[in-house]
Amino acid sequence: MSAAPLGNRAHNGAVEAAVAELWGSAGLDAEAIGHLHCPGEGFVLPSSFAVASAAQTSLAAAALAAAEIGYLRGGRRDSVTVERNHATQECRAYLALDGRRNDPWDKLSGLYPCGAGSSAGWVRIHANFAHHRDGALRLLGLPAGAATERSAVEAALSKWDALDFEAAAAEAGLVVAALRTREQWLAHEQARAIASLPVVSWQRIGDAAPNRLGALSEGAPPLDQLRVIDATRILAGPVGTRALAAWGADVLLVNGPHLPNIVNLAETSRGKRSALVDLRAADGRAQFAELLRGADVMVEAYRPGALAARGFGAHDAARLRPGIVYGSLCAYGHLGPWSGRRGFDSLVQTATGFNRDEADAAGSAEPRALPMQVLDYASGYLMAFGVAAAVVRQQREGGSWHVRVALATTGNWLRGFGRDAAGLAVDAEPITDFLEETDSGFGRLSAVRHAVAFDQRRLAAFRRSDVPGSSAATWLPRAS
Repeated sequence: MSAAPLGNRAHNGAVEAAVAELWGSAGLDAEAIGHLHCPGEGFVLPSSFAVASAAQTSLAAAALAAAEIGYLRGGRRDSVTVERNHATQECRAYLALDGRRNDPWDKLSGLYPCGAGSSAGWVRIHANFAHHRDGALRLLGLPAGAATERSAVEAALSKWDALDFEAAAAEAGLVVAALRTREQWLAHEQARAIASLPVVSWQRIGDAAPNRLGALSEGAPPLDQLRVIDATRILAGPVGTRALAAWGADVLLVNGPHLPNIVNLAETSRGKRSALVDLRAADGRAQFAELLRGADVMVEAYRPGALAARGFGAHDAARLRPGIVYGSLCAYGHLGPWSGRRGFDSLVQTATGFNRDEADAAGSAEPRALPMQVLDYASGYLMAFGVAAAVVRQQREGGSWHVRVALATTGNWLRGFGRDAAGLAVDAEPITDFLEETDSGFGRLSAVRHAVAFDQRRLAAFRRSDVPGSSAATWLPRAS
């Protein structure tokens, strides 16, 4: 789907066509498309980009692929409905605990001008984790810790060029991005390396017989008893695996006991069990290998190569568990000089031109972020789609499969819906009608209920989100 010029309203009514394009790329049965309903049109949040179309399309494609698994397990095809406003609201990362809205952003996170009069560009610092914050502060010659104020960071960055600071931060393993225009990004070696990559890619990485999941009981969710290892951490991966849990999968979130978490965990771990496994230790690696032998799917979002170094890359997993579907999420793609670079949605927006484009459409001299972390959410749902499509392929023809999604290629895909500057003038639709309250291990949780409806299969009854380590690192027994 090619990019449309500013002023085109192509994102209205383009969702079904975009789902069909994804569906065809996965080699799935075209008959299923007729069972998808995507009501709603127009803007939901203020942006010149078609963020609502990206949200609705990615979630709808994933849900339809899950329904196709249910069809293969017996019964007629489900009718799947994903309403536009609801799907977009689910991508806003809203949560409140015990009646208080939580702000996930550290006070030092955000965009900063560099050089005198911002003549040397802008950079975005991601400081939501203390070790990332403190690393950036040390690089700037400032005291580490929460006491350092934003004004001190601004003063220190006035002595830096944006690209120089980005390069120095990357060398130190930090998470920083320099602001680029779209043209500057397209001229970058990393952009050229991933230009031809599809938004979702599938690779058969081994031979295996089909792993038959068995027939579903009447009304059971389509992914009932599908076992999924969730080795992801920040938004994109957890959102995708949360969707799999909503559709019935037994999702086991596996965290390292030494790793920090963000408050969004209270919302993104709904429906999942949560275990701790230390891959730094031999017994932890043995425990993880045993989990993998019993899994149907594994989704990981660590820095590329990190899990392979522990013996749990895609090809390692296929040897341990022939027939596995292995999903890998990353920031900038698995090819090119930035393939191993850490990144988050906000940083990818900055590096690839979204912040500059949104500002230009608004007539603003200062960079402007998209109204939600749509690269994270769309990538998460596209991963859920890719995994479900690979499970369909595995059920039909066997094999072990590697699915890849990257935030930067999701950004390319988002641009394909076209843009409309009029979208910046709309008021955000209210979120209150879509909220539900539940108990959780973090407190009383208010969050957006799931936006997918099946006509013959129920959603899974979400288990409550709970703190890391609240569950054993074992699989639930499968019904006979």
